[in-house]
Amino acid sequence: YRTIWLHPSDPTVVQIIDQRTLPFSFEIENISNWQMMATAIKEMHLRGAGLIGAAAGYGMYLATLDAGEKTFMKYLQYVADELKSTRPTAVNLARAVDIQIENLNKCSDKEGCITTSRKTAQLIADEDVLMCRKIGQNGLKLIEKISKRKNGNTVNILTHCNAGWLAFVDYGSATAPVYAAHDAGIAVHVWVDETRPRNQGARLTAWELLQHGVPHTVIPDNAGGHLMQHGMVDIVITGADRVTAAGDAANKIGTYLKALAAKDNDIPFYVALPSSTFDWEIDNGVDEIPIEQRDAREVKYISGFDGSGEREVLIMPEGSPVANYGFDVTPAGLITGLITEKGVCRATKQDIAALFGR
Repeated sequence: YRTIWLHPSDPTVVQIIDQRTLPFSFEIENISNWQMMATAIKEMHLRGAGLIGAAAGYGMYLATLDAGEKTFMKYLQYVADELKSTRPTAVNLARAVDIQIENLNKCSDKEGCITTSRKTAQLIADEDVLMCRKIGQNGLKLIEKISKRKNGNTVNILTHCNAGWLAFVDYGSATAPVYAAHDAGIAVHVWVDETRPRNQGARLTAWELLQHGVPHTVIPDNAGGHLMQHGMVDIVITGADRVTAAGDAANKIGTYLKALAAKDNDIPFYVALPSSTFDWEIDNGVDEIPIEQRDAREVKYISGFDGSGEREVLIMPEGSPVANYGFDVTPAGLITGLITEKGVCRATKQDIAALFGR
């Protein structure tokens, strides 16, 4: 499976893996209009920088199917703005919508626009897969070096949240080098965290690695520093939802703390991302990247499977206020390097610009 695709017998329907039910059940959701896609993005039926970009691309395609002839582009611009507002931190979403609008502005009639939009959505998804596969190949070289230095003993990799194939269309970003190394016969082990508040490490990354046969251990979020102090981590690889032109990286809340611990213990800290995750218009991530604040319920309650179904329970005083920041920003100075489809570079404005010919 990919994470998103056109229904094989009905191209007016987009199908996704509904990530809300994982790892307890595998369910496919049918999405037949852009409003359903906007809900799926906002309410996290799907999530991850690359995937929500692809989903927004398909959302624009679905919008072309019900747009009226006379108000066609006006309607699509409205849809574009609505889709962009669903998840503000990840830049892939806005990029995909903008690509669709740019291509649609070149069309002369509705049928041509529908065809163009469908092809554009599929190209955005295919591009995501290709970039993530290349990220895996480039990141593999880093893991190979550590493996040789350790004389073939297990390379321990710590990752935060889920930047696997569930967060993209396939392969993933942070996990792509791990899968490539495992498939190449290199002994790897992954420390999996982000066990609160969304549990995307515990529920999604662990499920992915289990399906692929990669040795891994789920840990509490705050255990990462302890593992690093005791020499149990060789490299940290995370994903990102937005990276500035100067190398600051926004990722799931708690990533910054992992970077600080890695710096203190002289452990390399890499961010894996496709070029679609760069925001070339900004330099200072702490000041300029919008940080999504999510529903307090995600912190107040925890959900799990009790054998008969999934249940949700309150774990704190009902009246206590909650601040639920979805992301934090790791400054470039804490990042050893960026793993991209173009290669690996230092997290500096000059090195990034040189790698991408900007």
